[in-house]
Amino acid sequence: MAASVANYDYIVDWEFQTDGLIRIKVGLSGILMVKGSPYVNMNQVNQQENLYGTLLSENVIGIIHDHYVTFHLDMDVDGTDNSFVNVNLKREQTSPAETPRRSYMKAVRNVARTEKDAQVKFKLYDPSEFHVINPSKKTRVGNPVGYKVVPAGTAASLLDPEDPPQKRGAFTNNQIWVTPYNQTEQWAGGLFAYQSQGGDTLATWSERDRPIENKDIVLWYTLGFHHVPCQEDFPIMPTVSSSFDLKPVNFFENNPILRIPPNVEKDLPNCKASASA
Repeated sequence: MAASVANYDYIVDWEFQTDGLIRIKVGLSGILMVKGSPYVNMNQVNQQENLYGTLLSENVIGIIHDHYVTFHLDMDVDGTDNSFVNVNLKREQTSPAETPRRSYMKAVRNVARTEKDAQVKFKLYDPSEFHVINPSKKTRVGNPVGYKVVPAGTAASLLDPEDPPQKRGAFTNNQIWVTPYNQTEQWAGGLFAYQSQGGDTLATWSERDRPIENKDIVLWYTLGFHHVPCQEDFPIMPTVSSSFDLKPVNFFENNPILRIPPNVEKDLPNCKASASA
């Protein structure tokens, strides 16, 4: 899907892979957001950080800005009654007399009971996996079937929480939210984002802290981009892209591609020119 929003073009690709993985890619291109300037060369600028952007050409500054694309993921993993699990990886210390090893890792599974339990800010040194499971459907060995969100590069807003644009875009306060399914809650920024005062956003709905365990739930994931423009972005920007995955976790009994026959030449598309009239 390609969407033109103001001066930017957004390309969204959904890849459905043979092993059950779903990869969602977002690409950004289009006409850069700029403003006029009296400067024609950087040697005229005393404090370069006060440009709030990059001098791209004579009298043209590319403004520092962000992009956020929020996905409304109505997962329904093997049914509608699902739960969100934060699988937190922890370091466990060992006793010196027990083993030469000093530490190892363990996974602590925390099932979110309410919406606030499921609000997630990514932390590099406090890693987690984020699973949506169906607790009533189990594999042969007893694991609940599920899918997990595998984040890629993302960005978090640096604006003041009371800044009007951030109040409208409060759905960027977390990278992951989970809410009970509600047909009227489809757009993270509300129905009228440009006129919003922040009262009709994902952040407002989630403040109700509704129960989400073993319910029909929606996972919201925000892919973010910080953009410090450079001269190569002007006047038409090369595509910048990022992605995230939805990956099966105990959804299949084993690797689903093991018995798939290999591709042979006759399986490949064979394109021929049509006969001339």
